[in-house]
Amino acid sequence: MAKEIIFTEKAPKAAGSDYKKVVKTLIFLTDMADFAAVNKIYESYFGGDYPARSCVQVAKLPLGGLVEIECVAEV
Repeated sequence: MAKEIIFTEKAPKAAGSDYKKVVKTLIFLTDMADFAAVNKIYESYFGGDYPARSCVQVAKLPLGGLVEIECVAEV
């Protein structure tokens, strides 16, 4: 995947949480062909203890984004 994917830790920390407390994610991709690359990066954040996950392809994301991930976490 020639595209860069950036995860930020600011949002979970600002809410008093972190990636270890994520219980559900929803991944939005503009190209489902990027799923394997996104999955590899996703694994590096969650290790082997994965939260529940859904993944859908969308026509367009804000600001020309390629990937957006919504997380629900315990606080």
